Amino acid sequence: MDQCQLLEFRVIACHELYPPAVRGATLWSSVPICNGTVGWQDLPRGLGQQPSMPIPVQIHDRRRRTDRRRSEPHPVSEDLAAALTHDAVEILFQPQYRTSDGALAGAEALVRWDHPEHGSLAGDSVVAIAQSGGIARRLARYIARMAMTQAAQWPDHLRLSLNVTAMDLFDRTFGEDLLDMLAGTGFPARRLTLEITEQALVADLDRSAERLRVLAESGIRIALDDFGAGFCNFRYLKVLPLHALKLDRAMIEGIATDERDLAVLRGIVAMARALDIAVIAEGIETSEQREAVRREGCETWQGFLGGRPMPGSDFAKLVGA
Repeated sequence: MDQCQLLEFRVIACHELYPPAVRGATLWSSVPICNGTVGWQDLPRGLGQQPSMPIPVQIHDRRRRTDRRRSEPHPVSEDLAAALTHDAVEILFQPQYRTSDGALAGAEALVRWDHPEHGSLAGDSVVAIAQSGGIARRLARYIARMAMTQAAQWPDHLRLSLNVTAMDLFDRTFGEDLLDMLAGTGFPARRLTLEITEQALVADLDRSAERLRVLAESGIRIALDDFGAGFCNFRYLKVLPLHALKLDRAMIEGIATDERDLAVLRGIVAMARALDIAVIAEGIETSEQREAVRREGCETWQGFLGGRPMPGSDFAKLVGA
């Protein structure tokens, strides 16, 4: 599947998650309007000489055509729906390790789907296809259920990490469904970590915080994923019931060779320690990086050095389950 197709899926998914409310209205903007048709005849003269000036842009009504296209399922999303029905979407597990002694601490659950035409699709691609086809909720439940079922067979000290999207947080039944799946699979809530990205929080931080707080009270741990990749809004650290910060790989790449990168890591760890929040280092690819995060006080690490995402059967062999 090429990048243009993936971009199409993601744009449609954004419409589903954040539907535009500008039909029949004039929108003032100081940035380019790309997802709509601009009435160029309405643009003020002299625009070329004042590119940064806010200008009135008339958004023509194309919702009817967009809605019609959205109502027609994409063949790839239909294929994904069929794969979910037949349990043909695979859950992979990437190991996570304690820095203190190098022991296995758990794994992050990831998704992979082998499409007969487009080949192996992973992570964001599968989620984008599900969102564009209106089956994101079904995919999220599938991943959680399959991952919990397998993780329930692991030794009791190992944790499972699941990724949570914005759609999950906006879904009123997500928390209840998650707790039901924990009960149904027999996987303890105290061993589950939910990883939330900044993008999943920006639309409604207060509502997200409340829903995460309910889950945290049940024993589930909450981690802020990709920390350092976005705006790093420190309000998240105040409002959210966080147990861990998971550093984006961009925060890790240079720590073994660049003193400035190492200083940033040191500052983040010190702040997290003051807030009683653990730090997980993602993207560890060299022994030097692993030693640096251990020395600076990160509790857990994950990356290709410790193993690539693997099928559940291979991870079970790794843990002796």
